[in-house]
Amino acid sequence: MSRDAQDPPLPPDGSVASGQGDRDAFREQRRPGSTDAQGPVGVLIVDDHASTRAGLRLFLMAYPGLKVLGEVANGEEAIAFCAQTRPDVILMDMRMEGMDGIATAGAILSRHPDVRIIVLTAFEDSGNVRRALETGISGYLLKDVSASELAEAIQAVAAGQIRLAPAILDIMVQMLRQPVPPHYELTQREREVLGLMLQGLSNGAIAENLGVSLATIKFHATSIYAKLGVSSRAEAIVLAHQIMTI
Repeated sequence: MSRDAQDPPLPPDGSVASGQGDRDAFREQRRPGSTDAQGPVGVLIVDDHASTRAGLRLFLMAYPGLKVLGEVANGEEAIAFCAQTRPDVILMDMRMEGMDGIATAGAILSRHPDVRIIVLTAFEDSGNVRRALETGISGYLLKDVSASELAEAIQAVAAGQIRLAPAILDIMVQMLRQPVPPHYELTQREREVLGLMLQGLSNGAIAENLGVSLATIKFHATSIYAKLGVSSRAEAIVLAHQIMTI
């Protein structure tokens, strides 16, 4: 991961308290999984390389809107951590011993669907991209991302948006270059919902914007995915850009 010229200076040392006292204080500041502006975004780092975890911690310490709640070395530890302290965003390595990042993401999201997960990896093969998107992750970034880009992505996914590296978008476009099913026609309301997805709004924000319930928006989203022949919000957004139906 690289730093760019606009990144704020790193603090002189890499020490960040990560004990239970810090976690309790975080709970008082910010409701787990919330996307409002109350307190910093709580981040969990999951990577089997200690040097990578330390580097990420140092990068994130430079941003006052982010708080590293902890760091773990594998999927099992990540699942156990989330059972005790709910992060807003998890930075998840793809390849780890035991459970890989995608399997870990699926296990966590099945228990805590409000948690946002960003896969952070050096690998960009299409098979893993599709698996990750089908799991429901909110971001897929490569490890050469700059510190400022990573910080912005964390804030964005915490607010319900999707963040994908340009190389990952290219892979998705290639995967989606297939004949659109003849039943892809969307209703006017589905077009409105998809249009707001393209603006980066979360399901909750879309529901508020349209004056309907969250359950209604989830129903429309499921219908949109089925009609477009995709399995995730990220794929729907890419395909909508590609076929220009909005």
